[in-house]
Amino acid sequence: MEWMQAIIQEYLPFISEDRLIQSSLIFFFGAVVATIVIFVIQRIQIIGTKRTNNPVDDHILEVLKRPVRNSIIIIGTRLAIGHSQLLEKDSLYLEIIESILLTIVIFYWFRFVINVSHYVLNYLSHSNRKVKIVQKHTLPLFDNLAAIIFYAMGIYFLLIAWNIDISAWLASAGILGLALSFAAKDTLANLFAGVFILADSPYKLGDYIVLDSGERGEVTHIGIRSTRILTRSDVEITIPNAIMGNTKITNETAGPHKKYRIRIQIACAYGEDVARVRKALMEIAEAAENIEKSPEPRVRFRTFGDSGLNFELLCWVSEPVLRGRVSDSLNEAVYNKFLEQKIEIPFPQRDVNIRSMPNNFKTE
Repeated sequence: MEWMQAIIQEYLPFISEDRLIQSSLIFFFGAVVATIVIFVIQRIQIIGTKRTNNPVDDHILEVLKRPVRNSIIIIGTRLAIGHSQLLEKDSLYLEIIESILLTIVIFYWFRFVINVSHYVLNYLSHSNRKVKIVQKHTLPLFDNLAAIIFYAMGIYFLLIAWNIDISAWLASAGILGLALSFAAKDTLANLFAGVFILADSPYKLGDYIVLDSGERGEVTHIGIRSTRILTRSDVEITIPNAIMGNTKITNETAGPHKKYRIRIQIACAYGEDVARVRKALMEIAEAAENIEKSPEPRVRFRTFGDSGLNFELLCWVSEPVLRGRVSDSLNEAVYNKFLEQKIEIPFPQRDVNIRSMPNNFKTE
């Protein structure tokens, strides 16, 4: 302020004693500075657009203009009011005006931070990076989490702007939070597990998973508290995320594709031609519907069983949901093929040898 007062006294001596005019000049100077700063930001934005393909920096510079311009104008307004000394005797009104001006500044910067965070999270969720923490299905989680954090910060700065002591509130909130953490520990466990599941993504919507306890189905919902899977019996199971986070999960859809391998176990009697059995099983796989051509079906001679030779027919289907239907048709086709080609399907047999008969044993 002293340097501005010296300039006024030197170049504009006729208004050096009029504080209202000086205050008006201060406000006008603030508006000019705001205009110059916005012009500089626009030039930076134009140059940066030509040099980078990232839309994030362009968006940040675009939405930065309003809070910067309004903040500079509000600072100029506060300096002009203070220099005018109109409220020098009424310090309470001056504090109220300062709080109102700070509230306006906080409001503009709060909108800026919320806008940028939402844009950045949305950009990250649609980017083609190989390792993605923020994804389409986790976008609402991170968006809401960022909003909660920034809302809390905004309320904190508003309380400071109005000179409200928040130390007692923070102490009360700490005690209340400690009590709630003990009372709702299971809910909090599900909440944190849900956050980690959404961030780590061991499964996603539409995946077929098998739990360590035996439940198998399609993931239909991933929430903060629980996960829902729909079984093949059209029964929806709701599982708390705390359990999902501490159990072994087999994701049948994960990997480079959704294809699922079906294993059909077959046995033939000892003495059958192994090559003929292989050929018959391959003919069944090649004629079957819903069988993927790549990878190709294959037959494996696994073990020598107690009653016969154990084979395994391996086929791929496009998705796990077809497993039951295709297994049923393959089993039927194998049985009919073996009957047609007279390939014996063994069943357990036991030979009982009687070394001696009782003397009083009678036969009719």
